[in-house]
Amino acid sequence: MASIGWDRGQIYSTGGVLPGEDRVNSHAELTSQFLQFIQNFRIDNAFVYRDQLSDNLMLKQHFIEVDMSHLISYNTDLANRLIAEPAAMLPLFEAAVKESAKRILSPNPTLAVDVPDCQVMLKSDANVIQIRELNSDYIGKLVRIPGIVIGASTLSSRATYVNIMCRSCRHTKMIPVNGGFGAITLPRSCDSQPLDADAGKNQCPVDPFVIVHDKSRFVDSQVLKLQEAPDMVPVGDLPRHTILNADRWLTNRVVPGMRVVVMGIYSIFQSKAAKSTGAAAVRTPYIRMVGIQMDQHNSRGGKAIFTDSEEEEFIRMSQQDNLYDIFADSIAPSIFGNRDIKKAITCLLMGGSKKILPDQMRLRGDISVLLLGDPGTAKSQLLKFVEKVAPIAVYTSGKGSSAAGLTASVIRDPSSRDFYLEGGAMVLADGGVVCIDEFDKMRDEDRVAIHEAMEQQTISIAKAGITTILNSRTSVLAAANPVFGRYDDMKSPGENIDFQTTILSRFDMIFIVKDEHNEARDMSIARHVLNVHMNQQGMEVSMGEISLEKMKAYINYCKAKCAPRLTAEAAEKLSSHFVSIRKEVKESERDTNVRSSIPITIRQLEAIIRISESLAKLRLSPIATEEHVEEAIRLFKYSTMDAVQSGGADGMSRGEVMQEVRRIEEEIGRRLPIGSQVSVAKVKNDFLMQGYSEAAIVRALAILGRREILQFRSQGKVVFRQAV
Repeated sequence: MASIGWDRGQIYSTGGVLPGEDRVNSHAELTSQFLQFIQNFRIDNAFVYRDQLSDNLMLKQHFIEVDMSHLISYNTDLANRLIAEPAAMLPLFEAAVKESAKRILSPNPTLAVDVPDCQVMLKSDANVIQIRELNSDYIGKLVRIPGIVIGASTLSSRATYVNIMCRSCRHTKMIPVNGGFGAITLPRSCDSQPLDADAGKNQCPVDPFVIVHDKSRFVDSQVLKLQEAPDMVPVGDLPRHTILNADRWLTNRVVPGMRVVVMGIYSIFQSKAAKSTGAAAVRTPYIRMVGIQMDQHNSRGGKAIFTDSEEEEFIRMSQQDNLYDIFADSIAPSIFGNRDIKKAITCLLMGGSKKILPDQMRLRGDISVLLLGDPGTAKSQLLKFVEKVAPIAVYTSGKGSSAAGLTASVIRDPSSRDFYLEGGAMVLADGGVVCIDEFDKMRDEDRVAIHEAMEQQTISIAKAGITTILNSRTSVLAAANPVFGRYDDMKSPGENIDFQTTILSRFDMIFIVKDEHNEARDMSIARHVLNVHMNQQGMEVSMGEISLEKMKAYINYCKAKCAPRLTAEAAEKLSSHFVSIRKEVKESERDTNVRSSIPITIRQLEAIIRISESLAKLRLSPIATEEHVEEAIRLFKYSTMDAVQSGGADGMSRGEVMQEVRRIEEEIGRRLPIGSQVSVAKVKNDFLMQGYSEAAIVRALAILGRREILQFRSQGKVVFRQAV
């Protein structure tokens, strides 16, 4: 036999490996590496994933959650391949998990046992990528994205293996389907062998296959809509959103309003719109979820887990004597004064203690504050600051907010034609604060929509066949102007405040912010404002005050660790005070013969309890003492009680002013004949000589003018008595 020479005209090949290239390429090798990781990875003699898998299998939960940092420390090359080619690697990982599950369920390899498919979920501490930063470079790669779930569809079934049958020869076969929204393509020709060997090739036509749905294999699938968190959106931009596709054990994990961090494969599919327009190469991106981490109460830099050094620092902070004052001064330090309003906002940020009674009745712990006052008193600035410092916050303006935008809207899904819910501001701020500016400019019917959200802390929806209840455990900080733009001291609070009693009773504290003309105060405000404008470096948070990030972390810590309760002595003190407050209001109503527009109800008693609890929470105290109750009552008296009784002038009560007004009206009616006219200055001087106050005289003339008994002429300098 002739020896083979290299000069023969044929191609030779060898199985050599290039130097430096020892990559594992076969699927079997990769699967065995994943299997070794699951079987052998351990931390301090505990086999993490083997134990986790056996526990889950006993509970009939066929999934395993893998931390990417563990895989990186065990086998870096394998982890890098998983990140770069997740769509190809995950099925191999799941095959390895299935093999491991088989070993756990059946120690004897000869016995056949039915092992279910196991899902691999990934979690990671890698840097997140914002939705607006996703571009074509990330397609097919593993990405980690934060956001708020704004829509969740109902469950549908998606085929993983499709059973197809040839129409002519009844030949069947199973073809696998890729996950996600990708469509499947059926083979064009039948590849069955003819029964008769002499017949040559089979006679099946082109496109012979039909799908047999009953014999196909399905898994649960759900479509979620993820939107950027409001604080991540640059000013002037619309928030971006993306579609998520969750399957198997990742379905039904979240509801609208939850803040989450999603791990997934950035994929593409051809949407119906692109197909209909004929743009064949244009694909719509979506994310195939492979892991999800809830981030419900700790978004925006707030951390659920605190390090030991942070805990020590917070406990040291809570023991400072004047923490309450320091904290209040750290709220919007660039705004001068308004000390008590800042203290009220401190209470609002902390919140009281939520209680669930044995009969499942919930008592809210969130505090709501209304700032009602003149323009130019920095109300909106305070709201903007609270939006920055609260761990979860949504800012909205009254005129641009509808009832649906604040609560929830029912939207029809364009592809499936199903209705689904999208949460509004109150739902998205669950566990935080909603700041509503220009509260008085809202339409009444829109304002009514937040009644239930403020008291019951839920939003009930009954629209388009959807009846459901959403959570909205939020505090409300609202800012509004009085009816006439400015607060009119001559008018009662009822005339100044154009809100219904129903909404006012839901606010724990109502502050009336007046722009008073006081030369010394004006000088200090002007100096403060000029300092802010001239020397911004010097205006940075001064020594002894708390930085924004530290405040945010401390608020998170207090909310997570502390839920104070009233002591018996404090409760006794509170009940007697509440009775005396009700008595005071009743007497003032009897004197003026006018019902107070700001009611003092049992809600206000609960408000004082919540304020006391929030003051105790600020100090990380488990109980609210008499000292806390005293400060809560002082704040309440300064805000709501002051608003109830305001309206007097020159140190007189409103009742006395009203009596004077009535006497002046009678005098004018008696002394001014019909058809005569007299100068306003003469009328004023006349009554001032008799000892009446100027405020009462102006008020009486205005009332008679409104009733058309008097008519003002010559730019309001002369009054003419009309016949009525």
